Amino acid sequence: MSRRPSTTKETMVAAAFELVRRSGFDALTARGLAAELGCSTQPIMYRFPDLAELKELVYQKADEYHTAYLSAAEGLLGIGLRYVQFAAEETNLFRLLFQSGHFDGTSLSELLTAPEAGELIRATSFELGLSKEDALFAFEALFVAVHGYASLIANNTMGYDPDTVKKTLTAIAEGLLREKSE
Repeated sequence: MSRRPSTTKETMVAAAFELVRRSGFDALTARGLAAELGCSTQPIMYRFPDLAELKELVYQKADEYHTAYLSAAEGLLGIGLRYVQFAAEETNLFRLLFQSGHFDGTSLSELLTAPEAGELIRATSFELGLSKEDALFAFEALFVAVHGYASLIANNTMGYDPDTVKKTLTAIAEGLLREKSE
């Protein structure tokens, strides 16, 4: 009689997440995960016959981790700084979330009007004292700068200097507010 795999689905997802976090999304193979778990590939292939479900679950776990990471920030500037810091500290997760093709075919406009962005745009409106339209414009400018910094850092094109990032984001916000008041 064959034995049922003793490695649980949750254990596999957690191990796969740590593997991706440490070694990148390309490392997530049945053999790579088996080595991580110290087992054969059989229990992995039993639970995840084509690995697509496992990869989606790892993506979701990374997204939840990223959301919790950003939630530790205070204010809009803090969120932007944490976003860039995440790219510097969790490069492989940043690449998975934002550079793996998950958003292929999604326009910037669609990203900015997604439900997840709504809370940040409301916070921008409140924090900067802007109308909804002006807050959307300000958020877009800040998002492009923040994501640009994060992408450059995650791809080793630029070193992470939190003071420079903070100065730049502050200058952008102040410029937008100055422009609005004129």
